[in-house]
Amino acid sequence: MAETHVLFVEDDDVIREATTLALERDGFVVTAMPDGLSGLESFRADRPDIALLDVMVPGMDGVSLCRRIRDESTVPVIMLSARADSIDVVLGLEAGADDYVTKPFDGSVLVARIRAVLRRFGHAGGTQNGGNGPGDDDGSDERGVLSFGDLEVDTEGMEVRRAGAPVALTPTEMRLLLEFSSAPGTVLSRDRLLERVWDYDWGGDTRVVDVHVQRLRTKIGQDRIETVRGFGYKLKA
Repeated sequence: MAETHVLFVEDDDVIREATTLALERDGFVVTAMPDGLSGLESFRADRPDIALLDVMVPGMDGVSLCRRIRDESTVPVIMLSARADSIDVVLGLEAGADDYVTKPFDGSVLVARIRAVLRRFGHAGGTQNGGNGPGDDDGSDERGVLSFGDLEVDTEGMEVRRAGAPVALTPTEMRLLLEFSSAPGTVLSRDRLLERVWDYDWGGDTRVVDVHVQRLRTKIGQDRIETVRGFGYKLKA
């Protein structure tokens, strides 16, 4: 199995060194950088498999670095934030991060979150419910293309078109859309989406879901996904 290359951007020397050692013990190859500008240079030179970005780093903050990475790549990004209630968490997710971890964190928790992100990126089009997934008698045509008005979701080619024009989605956004597409008109709770899309088998922060739903709406149409207050979201059939 190929080794997983992690780009880790953190300005605190102690945290950077301790976390690097912990990740290396778990078999990851780590490139650690102390600021955003060197982090961006390393990303462009090495093309890592995943990026861990602290929000508050000098030169270029983690949110800005995340935006630059997202402009160039769909590589998974996890933000590290010192406060769970910080607006930086939402800003990082809006910039295109796939998940976040709050500091201080346990090394085993961080590894678990990294592996969860990598698992879902490894099968971005998969469903894990053991039942009908997209393309299994759910209204798709023989090519595995689901249609919702002017929105077309190719569940085999992992492509999305709106009014005939391609829509660029990150793997996490694609998984989220596939989950909605597999059950149009059905209300999906935030907890279910955390479990099915983010691969969480424990409680998680539902802001991750809310921000990604909003990002998805901007790409496929604001009125395509309906909020059902107190319950969750549903894709309009």
